[in-house]
Amino acid sequence: MKPDRGRLIAEDVRCYIRDTLQVDYELRSVYRIMHALGFSWITSRSKHPKQSPEAQDTFKKLSAGNDPSHPRSPTT
Repeated sequence: MKPDRGRLIAEDVRCYIRDTLQVDYELRSVYRIMHALGFSWITSRSKHPKQSPEAQDTFKKLSAGNDPSHPRSPTT
């Protein structure tokens, strides 16, 4: 497995099963087993290496501008 990638893919699971249990599955079988166990393949959004949490917090505090449907929009 390659933990530096930040996500787990079916090939990683397949290799883990092979290395740990000495059983070799095809990828489609790994997907079938994971589905039967209640797992789903959901990935998170990737993060840009230069993203700034401070800039995001500042942006969240900005007025909603001209969007009347936005909950933080100024009332008239």
